Parts: sequence; structure tokens; C-alpha cells
Amino acid sequence: MTRNTFTAWCNSHLRKAGTGIDNIEEDFRNGLKLMLLLEVISGETLPKPDRGKMRFHKIANVNKALDYIASKGKIVDGNLKMTLGMIWTIILRFAIQDISVEEMTAKEGLLLWCQRKTAPYKNVNVQNFHLSFKDGLAFCALIHRHRPDLIDYNKLSKDNPLENLNTAFDVAEKYLDIPRMLDPDVSTVIIGADFSGAPGLEPLASNLTGSEPLAQRAETAANRICKVLKVNQENERLMEEYERLASDLLEWIRRTMPWLASRQTDNSLAGVQKKLEEYRTYRRKHKPPRVEQKAKLETNFNTLQTKLRLSNRPAYMPTEGKMVSDIANAWKGLEHAEKSFEEWLLSEMMRLERLEHLAQKFKHKADAHEDWTRGKEEMLQSQDFRQCRLNELKALKKKHEAFESDLAAHQDRVEQIAAIAQELNTLEYHDSVSVNARCQRICDQWDRLGALTQRRRQALDDAERILEKIDILHLEFAKRAAPFNNWLDGTREDLVDIFIVHTVEEIQGLIDAHQHFKATLGEADKEYQSIVGLVREVESIVKQHQVPGGLENPYTTLTAH
Repeated sequence: MTRNTFTAWCNSHLRKAGTGIDNIEEDFRNGLKLMLLLEVISGETLPKPDRGKMRFHKIANVNKALDYIASKGKIVDGNLKMTLGMIWTIILRFAIQDISVEEMTAKEGLLLWCQRKTAPYKNVNVQNFHLSFKDGLAFCALIHRHRPDLIDYNKLSKDNPLENLNTAFDVAEKYLDIPRMLDPDVSTVIIGADFSGAPGLEPLASNLTGSEPLAQRAETAANRICKVLKVNQENERLMEEYERLASDLLEWIRRTMPWLASRQTDNSLAGVQKKLEEYRTYRRKHKPPRVEQKAKLETNFNTLQTKLRLSNRPAYMPTEGKMVSDIANAWKGLEHAEKSFEEWLLSEMMRLERLEHLAQKFKHKADAHEDWTRGKEEMLQSQDFRQCRLNELKALKKKHEAFESDLAAHQDRVEQIAAIAQELNTLEYHDSVSVNARCQRICDQWDRLGALTQRRRQALDDAERILEKIDILHLEFAKRAAPFNNWLDGTREDLVDIFIVHTVEEIQGLIDAHQHFKATLGEADKEYQSIVGLVREVESIVKQHQVPGGLENPYTTLTAH
């Protein structure tokens, strides 16, 4: 920007002579336009220039233009610092009060810069280089903007223009090594004022033309300008980069925090494992560049503060909310959130791994239980015992007693299945609905098995009691029917037997024996009816309870008929 400003200032004068320059480093090398510029701004006629194109012609012309400068070859060689220093000296030496704003684009650039720098300041409104600087507040604002430690701007008053001007010029000369360029009694800046019409500028001019060679002073001025600009530009670059990095880092932290604070999952081990992998990707891929960014930001800040301190400048104060402490606190909050998020993930992993273990345990026990119960309901509902004889029924009853023992042993497994299901519910297992449904099916089936077991046992007991009754009757029949049948056979043989008797006594004995026989027929009939009653009772029981084969007596072949 400095090179363009000098170029524009030169062209504002050279236009009066119908010419101009494009490259300040090249267009002054032959000395022709340099001599023309000096003639326009000084109003004097310089010696006739050499028109040759050789180097010695160029040097001759420069010597004519800078006969009071002892640096003849520097401009010819295109030394930028030397050329700028020379132009700066010309600005300080000659007046340009007849240049209008429209003609001088460099002036517009400088005005814009002043407007930007003084915009935040009260009672300062830079619109031109004449009235806007008369009260001195604009000068003070420019100094305060760059060195707030040198001027207390809040104590200045618009009603004290001379005091403000003196303050600005004294501070600039004492602390910034900038010579006084304006007499406080005159309200126009030296740029745009003639030496002869500006009181207080003669000491400045004589200072510039002192015993030290002007070229050397110009070189010093140019070096100083370049150095100050370079330092300021570097400082501003560091400030802008700090602000940019700080804003970007804080925004990234702001976007990341809700993700780290989230505790939302689908409550499945696979879902948490996916979230853990996302976190590992974040730590491995997304965070390291931000760590480097934070380190660079801190390095830039420390470098900037060191530069400012070494140049006796006030410390840089970042925008509100972007202080190093703000970033450190935000980073600390981020790391705390990371730690909390990681602890939660690990805790969730442990919880869900336990849930998965419990779920597998539930499945294993449920599978085993359902395998054991398969076909048991059909077995308990079977009527197989109704086709059995007593001994077969007793065998079925023994088998049922063994089943009852097995059923009781499985009660503990069912209770374990229910307890695991309850724990899965308490720990909010993601598939607790299906677990609860299966557990309910198992418990309902278990209740049915218990009821069916009791019912079958009762049926077996009833059947056993009936068969035992029939068996007792059959046995009783066998025990009584055989003797009675023997008596009946003997009696029948006696009644048809032919007796040969020889005496009356023998006849009387037969008669008495027959009378005794007749006397016993009543008891015999009772016995017969009792035996037949046993058969009839068996028939009645068999008919009532539909006992297959119940009429068959296993103890005898005798029948009631």
C-alpha cells in the first residue's frame, strides 16, 4: 500500500505536465520524470536533462535532480527503499496545497485508512484532511488506536483543539520518533500546505537538510517506514489469525459439546459399540487437528505478545469471549465432557454386556426348559391308565410319582427364568418385550403342567381304588367260590348215590343225615347268594366306571353261572 501511495502522489503532480508513472522503481531510473516532478512541485526550472539512454545519462539526470543528495546510483539501480525514502523527503520538503481530492487517489486511500482507524472514537468523523483534523482529536485517536498507553483519549475535549494538537504532536515526536508536521496554530496538514505559508515548518525543513546527507536520512526514513509497516502488518496478521483460529476453535467446541453430552442410544450393545467407534474416530481423526490448532493459536498469541512487549507496545487484547483463558476454559470443558462421555460409554458397554449375558442365559434356560416340557402336557392328559390292569396301573402310578419329582426339581429353573427376566426389565434390556412374552408363556405352561399333574394323579388314584376294589372282590369270590363249589359237588354226589342198608338203624342214620343236610341248605343258599353278590358288585363297578376286562377274575376260572 505504501508504494501505491507514493506513486499516486507523484502522478497527482506529473499530470500537470501531461505525464505520469506506472512503476515507481523503474520510471525514475533515468532521472527524466524525477526532474520533471521537481520542476512541477518546486516551480523552478532545472538544468536541461540528458536525453541519452546510457547509464551515465541516467546518472547525470538523477544527479541534476538530487544535487543535494549523495546517493546518486541507488535510484538508478531500482532500490525501492531508496526511492520511497526520496519521495518521502520530497513530500516533507515541498507543498502540494493545490491538489484536489479528486486528483489525488493516494489521498483518498489515506483518508479511507484514517476513517477506518478512527471510526470507534467519539467526536471524530474524518471526512477530509482539512476540517476533520482541526480539533486534534483525529490525530489523538490515530495514536491511541495503535498506542493506547500514550494518550488518555477519554480526557480529551473537542473544545481544546490547540491542546489536543500539541498533545498529539508532542507524543508522536517523543515516543513514536515522528517529527512535528503541523504547527498547532495552523489548522492545515503539511500535506496540502506550502512551506512558505505554514508557520512552524521551517525548523522541520532545516532539520531535513542538516549536516547528515539527505540521501542517508531518506534511506533511514524509508527503512523506518518499511520496518514499521512490516511489524504492524505482521502483528495485524497474527491478530487476525488469532481471532480466526479462536473463532473457529470455539465454534468447533460449541458444535461438539452437544454430541459429547448426548446419552441417547437404542439401548443395544451394537448401538453403543457403534457410538464407541464414532468416539474413537473422533479422538483419532477429528480432535488431533484441533489440538494442533490450539497449540498454533497459543503460539501465535505468545509470539504476538512478545513482539508487542519488545517494541514497547501495549499487550494485545482479543475480542471478548476469545481470550486465551476463554479458550482454555472451553477446552477444559471439552476434555471434561470427553472424560464423562467415555466413562458413560464404558459403563454402558459393561451394563449392556451384562444384559447380553443375561439375555443369553435366559435364552439358554428357556430353551432347556421348553425342550423338557415338550410333550408333557399331552402325556399328562393321556387316558392310558384306563386300559390297564391293576399291576399296570400301579406301574403307571410309580412313573407318575417319578415325574412329579422331576417337575418339582424344575421349579427352581422356572424361578430362575422369571428372575432373569425381571432383572432384564430392571436394567432396561432393549428386547424386554420378547423376553417378557416368552417368560409369560413358560410360567403359564408351568401352571398348566402343575394342574394337569394333580389331575392325573387324582385320576390314577381313583382308577387304582376302583381296580383294587374289583381285585378284592375277585379274590374274595375265588376264596369262597372254590369251597362252595366243592361242597356243592360233594352234596350232588351224595344225593344221587345208592345206599345199601341192612338194618333199621342204618336207615334211621340216613334219614337223620338227610334231615341234617336239609337243615344246612339255608346256610348254603346264603353263601351262594353272597358269592353271587360279589360277582354282581363287580359287574356293577365295571359297568359304572367302564373298566375294560374288569369282569375277568385273575384268581379263578369259576363263574357265578
